[in-house]
Amino acid sequence: MHTQVNLQSIAAGDISASQALEAALHVAASPACESVFVRRFDEQARATALAIDQARATGMPLQRLAGLPVSIKDLFDVAGQPTTAGSRSRLDVPPARFDCPAVARLRASGAVLLGHTNLSEFAFSGVGINPHFGTPVNPCSTSEALIPGGSTSGGAVSVATGAAFAALGSDTGGSIRIPAALQGLVGFKSTQRLVPLEGSIPLSTTLDTACAITRTVVDALVLHEVLADRSVNRSGRPLSAMRFVVPRTVMLDALQAEVAAAFERSLAALARSGASITEVDLPELAELSGLQAQGGFAAAESWAWHRRRLEHRSSDYDPRVAMRIRRGAAISAADYLDLHQTRRDWITRTTRALHGFDAALSPTVPMLAPALAPLVASDDAFFATNAALLRNTSVINLLDGCATSLPALAMAKLPVGLMVWGPAMADDAILEASLAIESALRAIDR
Repeated sequence: MHTQVNLQSIAAGDISASQALEAALHVAASPACESVFVRRFDEQARATALAIDQARATGMPLQRLAGLPVSIKDLFDVAGQPTTAGSRSRLDVPPARFDCPAVARLRASGAVLLGHTNLSEFAFSGVGINPHFGTPVNPCSTSEALIPGGSTSGGAVSVATGAAFAALGSDTGGSIRIPAALQGLVGFKSTQRLVPLEGSIPLSTTLDTACAITRTVVDALVLHEVLADRSVNRSGRPLSAMRFVVPRTVMLDALQAEVAAAFERSLAALARSGASITEVDLPELAELSGLQAQGGFAAAESWAWHRRRLEHRSSDYDPRVAMRIRRGAAISAADYLDLHQTRRDWITRTTRALHGFDAALSPTVPMLAPALAPLVASDDAFFATNAALLRNTSVINLLDGCATSLPALAMAKLPVGLMVWGPAMADDAILEASLAIESALRAIDR
């Protein structure tokens, strides 16, 4: 069930904000949203929706997101609510005194905040399993329980089921784009510096990005403009004037047959629409496994944040998360500084290699959504799947870049994500390319 609310529907009077909210809350309370919300803000949400309806009735101009239900990942402070990061170790924290900047911008734009959504504990996994609050199930399958993708698991399911118009989340190595890809949604990871991170619980201060999951690229663009408090510059160039590059190195390795087929179908469709597509080797991508061999920025920086809490509350952590955090204890200050320098050099060389193209194209993840139960049961299966899910998406975080995951032309019953990406501050070009690509693929998929 999907709410029929969109960017125009409330302003146009097609549906009231209160009606849109009640429809959203009905879905949020349904079995499809089991384990999606850690806590809901129903009373506050109803008051916000009512105020918007009253403002519209008096002819007052409405804010950009007026009346649209938006879910908030349980990493971001919401005034009057605790921020627990999907962890039992934070169940005793006091409520936040203030909205974090990202939430404040959503609220100021008229969004109706639904509640805090579930996630991989402390956002440390691309799978989406949470042993404390339950694991949301991917709504794209009714025959067996599939993983939702993580770490923004609950946020993605809230959008996919129609409980939310959009979901505020975070992306450190793919945590927006992975669940978007596995659930047929759109996830836009902006350049990190564009959206403030204050008032959110960090995983990696070097890589964390605050961004959103939506149903369309148009919605993603609007959410980005709100969260970044900036306007996207759109040149109006058609797809036929765009040049895309497909890196063969790493990004195309070990693809499931259905993913490879969907990616090739999508490239062929874009070429028929006049886009220029060039395949290249990008040997810089092969360096990344070595760059992160000790656990990378996420291990080092999460260890710095968690080490004292782990001393006293380790039994309250997901053991798989605690194990990954503890890898950071072995990273020395010299290793950490070297990692920053090596990354800077790698970014310079990789950005140079991408020069002259409007965007790079890759599969978002190399697989369809796998079954949940085997990954709950087996550490080996969990960690192998987690690494595979993060492989392509984490490139963009290390690049300090930006990327959209949008639905590819999939023949399979399950969604496949197409990732459109580029270097730092190429956000406007990536969003414009994503709009053109989405339009071309949707025209074929009708």
